[in-house]
Amino acid sequence: MRITLLEPYCTGSHAAWAREFAANSSHEVELLTLPGRNWKWRMHGGAVTLAARFLEQPRPDLILATDMLDLTTFLALTRSASHGIPTALYFHENQLTYPWSPTDQDPALQRDLHYAFINYASALAADAVLFNSRYHRDSFLGALPRFLQAFPDAVDLASAERIARKSRVLPLGLDLRKLDRHRPPAKDKSRVPLVLWNHRWEYDKAPEPFFESLYRLANDGVEFEVAVVGESFGRGPGVFRQARERLGSRVVQWGYLERFSDYAAWLWRADILPVTSRQEFFGASVVQALYCGCRPLLPDRLAYPEHVPDEARERVLYRDDGNLAERLRELILERERGEVLDCFVGRYDWEKLAPVYDSFLERVALGVDGVVPEVPGW
Repeated sequence: MRITLLEPYCTGSHAAWAREFAANSSHEVELLTLPGRNWKWRMHGGAVTLAARFLEQPRPDLILATDMLDLTTFLALTRSASHGIPTALYFHENQLTYPWSPTDQDPALQRDLHYAFINYASALAADAVLFNSRYHRDSFLGALPRFLQAFPDAVDLASAERIARKSRVLPLGLDLRKLDRHRPPAKDKSRVPLVLWNHRWEYDKAPEPFFESLYRLANDGVEFEVAVVGESFGRGPGVFRQARERLGSRVVQWGYLERFSDYAAWLWRADILPVTSRQEFFGASVVQALYCGCRPLLPDRLAYPEHVPDEARERVLYRDDGNLAERLRELILERERGEVLDCFVGRYDWEKLAPVYDSFLERVALGVDGVVPEVPGW
């Protein structure tokens, strides 16, 4: 089967997902992409550019697009070639429930709804709508009716149910086995525990409560070190500059690591992963750290509970940022009693998920009676 995968914002986890699926799929996957920058313009104009390129390609059996594409515009511009081809839309994130940065002017100027409307219209146009977690699916579908009611008239509320009927959860595939190549013989359990931050340096990852917890423990004389990695796009939140100064010699690594081998080495070396994010539709960086044996402390919200087996939730999840420092203190002092979830998150590796993707997308392409098949196990 031939699949054309459309990604107007090809960077970071979007790029990794697209390229790794193409490499691991038993189908022929052709990537049509644009560089991952200027995300708002990509949602407006990406469809036009990729439509022109699509018209030069052989006709595929299935179109797989991501949420950054205006699928309605794309299909209109390619109707001579795309008519009758089944389409699947994969949501890495969505602009309906994603928190806007307080520095972005669009919400105040009432220009923010258009991007969510692109997601909504694209989901209506697709034959199958795919989400990377149950939380993502449920939050998007739950917010749709209220979003539609914000418009003045002629609102088709029943369209939310039509989208729901063709929505499925298809988790993010990850090349976790690549991390095994950098696995050390064993962790040095005699050294000071290492706390890890391996997320983007952005507002939605909520760095403030993370660092406030470290300040409290440092003031109380608790021994720990901290490694702050993850990518910073332009000017990150000011709390990072302050944290670098206040934590001083406790910081053993600071800043983005260009080489994957260096990044992987810090994941394997780290002991504890406290997470404070305001928003997470899946959490690839968290899953990577868990696979490398980091003991997690995760919020009991967003997509995080899906990465934890039922029997471990009480030990791993926390419900209130106010007690984060105390829970973190316990993990640091207990050292070896934290939960390790490497085996559980191993189910996201492409070795296991690629066959699930291939089988599911093949059934979508067949389009039997217009019914979207279920995804076994998810």
